[in-house]
Amino acid sequence: MSQTELGTQVGITFQQIQKYEKGVNRVGAGRLTRIAEALGVPVAFLFGAVGPGVSASAKGINSAFAFLETAGAVRLVHAYAEIKNPQIRRALVTLAEQIGGDKPRKPRRKS
Repeated sequence: MSQTELGTQVGITFQQIQKYEKGVNRVGAGRLTRIAEALGVPVAFLFGAVGPGVSASAKGINSAFAFLETAGAVRLVHAYAEIKNPQIRRALVTLAEQIGGDKPRKPRRKS
């Protein structure tokens, strides 16, 4: 993606993107979040917390949350949280397990 395209998506000029890239100007948290969204990566990726070819657990991130190093996983978790119907939630988990190659687990009974 070019600096011009990124600037357009974020709502700033490509010159401002250049200043951020060179470290001339600081990037605020809100702007950093918009840049990450435009690039389709989690904000942590921009800090080098996770990167291509480097496992999250190797970087000291709890391996239970290592899957969240991709923007798609974060979007999936957010979408899942919005589902109110428990039957649909269970069905979605079963579908994801089947696609991922895991055997569906028996649902836990609520006590």
